[in-house]
Amino acid sequence: MSKNSFGQVYRRLSSKVLDLVVKPRVLGEVPSKKVTETPTEVPTSPQAVCYVLQTYSRSNALVIDGETRRLGLHPALEPLQLNELSEKTSVFFLQQKETTYTTDNKHSLPPKLVHLVEFLEKHPEADIQLIPVTVLWGRAPDKEDSLLKLLFTDTWATPSKFKQLVNIGVHGRQSFLEFHPEQSLKTLIQTAKEQNTNLAPSTYIVHHLNQYLDRQREAVLGPDLSDRRNVIQSIIKSTNIQDSIRRESLRSKISLFEAERRAVGYINEIVSDYSYSTVRFADMALTRLWTQLYDGVEVHNFNTVRELAKDYEVVYTPCHRSHIDYLLLSYIIHRRGLMVPYIAAGDNLNLPLVGQFLRGGGAFFIRRSFRGNGLYTSVFKEYLYSIVSRNTPLEYFIEGGRSRTGRLLPPKTGMLAMTVHSHLRNKGKNKPIVFIPTYIGYERLMEGSTYIGELQGNPKEAESVLGLVKTLRKIERIFGKVHLNFGEPVFLDDVLKAHQADQITIEKNDDPIPPEVSTAITSSAYEILEKINNAAVINPVSLISLILLATEKHTLDEELFIKQLDTYRNLATHLPYDDRTEVTSLSGKEIIRHGIKLKLLKRVQHALGDIIAIEDNQAVLLTYFRNNILHSFILPSLIASLVELNGKIGRKDLVNVISMLYPFLKAELFMKWDGETLKPAIEQYIDALTDAQLILNEDNILYSPQPNTIAHNQLVILGASVKQSLERYYMTLAIITQRGSGNISAKQAEDLSYLLGQRFSVLYEYNSPEFFDKSLFQGFLKVLSQKDYIRTNEKGFIEFDEYLTNVAQYANLVLDDVTLQMLQHITQFSDEELKEALDALAAQNAKRRLKRKAKK
Repeated sequence: MSKNSFGQVYRRLSSKVLDLVVKPRVLGEVPSKKVTETPTEVPTSPQAVCYVLQTYSRSNALVIDGETRRLGLHPALEPLQLNELSEKTSVFFLQQKETTYTTDNKHSLPPKLVHLVEFLEKHPEADIQLIPVTVLWGRAPDKEDSLLKLLFTDTWATPSKFKQLVNIGVHGRQSFLEFHPEQSLKTLIQTAKEQNTNLAPSTYIVHHLNQYLDRQREAVLGPDLSDRRNVIQSIIKSTNIQDSIRRESLRSKISLFEAERRAVGYINEIVSDYSYSTVRFADMALTRLWTQLYDGVEVHNFNTVRELAKDYEVVYTPCHRSHIDYLLLSYIIHRRGLMVPYIAAGDNLNLPLVGQFLRGGGAFFIRRSFRGNGLYTSVFKEYLYSIVSRNTPLEYFIEGGRSRTGRLLPPKTGMLAMTVHSHLRNKGKNKPIVFIPTYIGYERLMEGSTYIGELQGNPKEAESVLGLVKTLRKIERIFGKVHLNFGEPVFLDDVLKAHQADQITIEKNDDPIPPEVSTAITSSAYEILEKINNAAVINPVSLISLILLATEKHTLDEELFIKQLDTYRNLATHLPYDDRTEVTSLSGKEIIRHGIKLKLLKRVQHALGDIIAIEDNQAVLLTYFRNNILHSFILPSLIASLVELNGKIGRKDLVNVISMLYPFLKAELFMKWDGETLKPAIEQYIDALTDAQLILNEDNILYSPQPNTIAHNQLVILGASVKQSLERYYMTLAIITQRGSGNISAKQAEDLSYLLGQRFSVLYEYNSPEFFDKSLFQGFLKVLSQKDYIRTNEKGFIEFDEYLTNVAQYANLVLDDVTLQMLQHITQFSDEELKEALDALAAQNAKRRLKRKAKK
């Protein structure tokens, strides 16, 4: 038997043995099959394909060969033939096999690459597509403290033969393979020559491909990580922390030893203890949990993240709907082949057992407030700096806490500011930072009932092990589908440049943030929130909620309901809020069936046609899901409301009224349009509603359809979605104008709006959570001030002129007479009634604070 024949037999036998043990999972995109050939076929076109591995490994080559055959690609261990060029295999290694202890062979150029380059220089009409490939056996980052862990995990070091055998045995079913985009060898040769360096083309190509594969590897493994003990030691020994310890000693009048012990305590309280075994366990456990709990988890636009992870430090900034968010996002990132991010978690989650598990999954803990504690602040900043310096991916919730209403909360910029501070301390030494706005959408929430209770005045439920057990009891219930949509990235360097802050550096831990950087941080926070909303997923439950909550009794004739669902879907599909917005593919009938399955809807059978209603006690909870997508329909809703209420309105007048109201809606709902893009968007929605025959257009006069027609009923339902926002705006305006200029403070106006909102909701609505959310009234007053509608004098009282009174009078264009009368009635009160109400609220707040302190 010839040597070549023996090699083929050996390869086939090795492949069969390896196939019994190794089941690799392919990450990312698979190469195009345009380069596929049969094993005996000589290509007629002057092009071939060759796979590139970084380090020599026969088992890796066998794995790639098996996968290329399974995927119908050109097999890696079949000959590479192109005209007179003939190589035994179609794969080469950038780092060569080391044959002796003294040889330098592993640092020499790959012979096969040299042959390919020489061939293309002689045949410029030909080309060879290089496909870099990453193979990983397990995905634990390097740990310095354990030889056992190093033995059983894939690291940055090239494995020995023995370790590779262990890898195959231990990680055979946790192996990962990723084909990277094809690179033209001819183009690489040309680039090497254009660089005008002294490097030969082959040397340049090896350097280029090594750097490229290093970036891919880091995106999956993350950077080399030290163990927790070494991290703590490096932080405590840093110059910044030693200075802080000395200041703490002087300030608190304690010894240096005691101050250092206090610092170590803070570090232990904060620092993560990332463990791949914890991640593997969580992966298996969560796979079962999602299967039991949800009908599926749908992920959109993850390829954006995969590409960015190679060249940027990724900071995931999702919205915060549920405690499940932590687990879900890390699970998806891990399953899609990237490193699990380090997560900033509130110290309220640092519970017995649970806290240690979360630490193992990458969580580090932060106190809700540490203002005035200089040592804690310094320790936390130094730890965050160590994470950023190692280009470790991060995750934190830009809203700070979980939303209780389903709307995005105003941003809390603390973590964002400290991330930027760390980046500027290490500027030029680390990767640029990219923020990934991430929308998470549910169809049912575990915490839903507690959210509503908290908004209606019940004390916030503290996290506890008992509370977790109660939550886990709900696992047998079906919670529908979950959607993760990764939004358009926000590049930190671009934001800093836009605010003339790109040349600023920071040297020390306690250096203040310059004003230009502070402005850039605020800007990036709002941009992240807007892009989270841009990536909203309009799912069946959110559509059901949007429509039925807009009806008086939360019921609809089934035929009209189906028409309304299909109209909303068509509007969102043909005129999407944003390119990243996703819309359910279910039809109106299918959406109703889905709502009944989730026990959110019920069918009331009737001889004249079935009626669909919200299930008992579900209306308030459904406001949460309506609010997830309210921003997507707010402009068409406002158009519909103005046209229907007024019967007819000039197109120009409608645009002007909406332009006046829009800044308040933008601030409340974090909408994307600005002064330049708003009017074209309004015009597009007017045309879309005209095409749908929900409004009529004659000579730029917009008319409402005839009453009691299906089109008119649809218009009324569509227009109702914006009604509650307008009611809240008018309520606050009425309070301010009724009291008169200079007679009420901003705090009093906010508190009174909050109290009257609660009363109005109980009397005339259905305990709608929006009227119990103080932040919405705060936001409205803030925009009034920014627009100079109101001003605060030196005594803290609100002053205004006739312009604000005129604005308040516009209410008759956007609210019906009955609603206006109700609002005018409840906002009329005397000085004594004002004082009595505010005193009662202050006493109520004081009582809650005492309860919270008692629990602590």
